[in-house]
Amino acid sequence: MDFSLFYFGNDEPDPEGAGRYDLVLEGARFADTHDFAAVWTPERHFHPFGGLYPNPAVTGAALAAATSRVAIRAGSVVAPLHHPLRIAEEWAVVDNISGGRVGLAFASGWHATDFALRPEAYENRREVLVDTVRQVRELWRGEEAEVLDGTGTARRVRSYPRPVQREVPVWITSAGGVETFRAAGALGAGVLTHLLGQDPAELAEKTAAYREAYTAREGAVPGDRGHVVCMVHTLLGEDEEQTRELVRAPLTRYLRSSVSLLLASRAHGGARTVDPAKLRDKDLDFLAARAFDRHYEDGGLLGTLPKAARVVERLGETGVDELACLIDFGAPAKTVLDALPLLDELRRNTA
Repeated sequence: MDFSLFYFGNDEPDPEGAGRYDLVLEGARFADTHDFAAVWTPERHFHPFGGLYPNPAVTGAALAAATSRVAIRAGSVVAPLHHPLRIAEEWAVVDNISGGRVGLAFASGWHATDFALRPEAYENRREVLVDTVRQVRELWRGEEAEVLDGTGTARRVRSYPRPVQREVPVWITSAGGVETFRAAGALGAGVLTHLLGQDPAELAEKTAAYREAYTAREGAVPGDRGHVVCMVHTLLGEDEEQTRELVRAPLTRYLRSSVSLLLASRAHGGARTVDPAKLRDKDLDFLAARAFDRHYEDGGLLGTLPKAARVVERLGETGVDELACLIDFGAPAKTVLDALPLLDELRRNTA
């Protein structure tokens, strides 16, 4: 199983004064020299949760220039917020800077406020996602796109610069819906997912559904079964109790931010859920504390090497191909960087 580094940090100062992007850059350099598969950065807007990353092409370009081997991936481009030509142009730049190391996960978007950037795309965002993936792939290969210019005249254009890779590796991001897994398989794309809201047994069933759709699609190559990536919160230490207490405050704070945003999104979308505006602080604290307990025990690479190795084994049984280790959830950058050699040891021990 491959290991990669995944970033989704809140926009908050480092507890020990490190620069906001020190962990991203130094972590990428470590991944680059220790045989990690990739470094992923996301796209987030208008909220502190994930707020360090409004544009993965910008962070991707910085990481491409700071590394020489590790893959540089978007985790994820929110496809309906962008014109396919812009996606192809920006990431072709990163592909050239990196010498052909770009990969793109695409998401349909889930928070209505994000669509302030392109409100007309919200209602049909899932259909827009599929169409955007198709168009970006075509543009990447050098095909033309038909557009209207400023006078309303139809034009056919190509995107530049030309990328290094003939084909861009693509994943579809799924919060856990099995139909998204199947849709990714039918597109011949990979899947990027996580354990928020699904357990390993459910993930195994969805991965199997993905493999079935992937191998049954027209043009499937015998022996190619696709690629499933699972994001897991990660921080390892030598002592179990010390590591648990080191992780508790930053991860609980991070999950509290996540819970609040998720509830707000569902309430805005009309789902039957709790309105976060009606929750007291102690209610959010309770939800975050419960989420921490579940994540620490079962949902991440958190604690000592033996405990983490059991998690890797269990996730390996689900059929996933890669673990994307989310390391920037609020612990000091130095603490996280000092723990990366243990993560590398886990990677080697479980290869």
